[in-house]
Amino acid sequence: MKFQRNISLAKYTTFRIGGQAKYFFIAKTKKDLILAIQEAKRKKLPFFILGNGSNILISDKGFDGLVIKIQNSKFKILNSKIIAGAGVHLGKLVNESAVKRLSGLEWAIGIPGTVGGAVYGNAGAFKKSMGDVVKEVEVYDTKNQEFKILKNKNCKFGYRDSIFKHNKNLIIVSATIKLKKGNKKEIKKKIKEYLNYKKKTQPLSFHSAGSIFKNSKNFSAAELIERCNLKGKKIGKAKISGKHANFIINLGGAKAEDVIKLINLIKKSVKNKFGIILKEEIQYLDH
Repeated sequence: MKFQRNISLAKYTTFRIGGQAKYFFIAKTKKDLILAIQEAKRKKLPFFILGNGSNILISDKGFDGLVIKIQNSKFKILNSKIIAGAGVHLGKLVNESAVKRLSGLEWAIGIPGTVGGAVYGNAGAFKKSMGDVVKEVEVYDTKNQEFKILKNKNCKFGYRDSIFKHNKNLIIVSATIKLKKGNKKEIKKKIKEYLNYKKKTQPLSFHSAGSIFKNSKNFSAAELIERCNLKGKKIGKAKISGKHANFIINLGGAKAEDVIKLINLIKKSVKNKFGIILKEEIQYLDH
């Protein structure tokens, strides 16, 4: 297999932050993915699976191993089911499902992730999440070197959580999403409403990783950060958004180190003021 060498990861993330991957490979098919993983194991290389690079902060030092970018972007719609490769952009599925008069994914508009990433982190918005619509997930088990189908209940979906976060040998290959027939006009109206709300309340014109911290049943992370008077706080070229306090934005040229300093400042301030320990929603990829 031919891996690219010393590839900047910043351009492959929505944050536009991160150093170089020692090795880099784009997997467009299942076969590509398996061969890349087998080669990494042969070479005793640590490997990391990357989707659209949202919800992640990559170290300024990069990654001293192989980054496999999943780009299997094929999908098919069968009646009210969508079978989508892990590399399919969520936004594309939202729009395609609307065309086919399928309802249930409208809430996902504006989420900049892929199907694989969204399933992995049980992405959600407007009190809905992937766990509500995923019927089953096809995975490649790197331990047994075989493909498996996991039903919804076996995916152990929780708030921004799934079995995949805790069982790293299960690589998401595709997902079957179950939707309902609906009225095309109503579906498109709902999509527009959700998108307008996001444009109004989130800093979508800046590079970010989305929400930095998880909310809980009792509090909104953004509200706690705001009450600590941290909106607009800057370190280097990273800034806590003045529009939505749970977003850290890249003003251009921000370093992962700047973001981490802001994250630590937020956690310390919130703990001191409210006695609450915020937990990150974003994932870290270190050297």
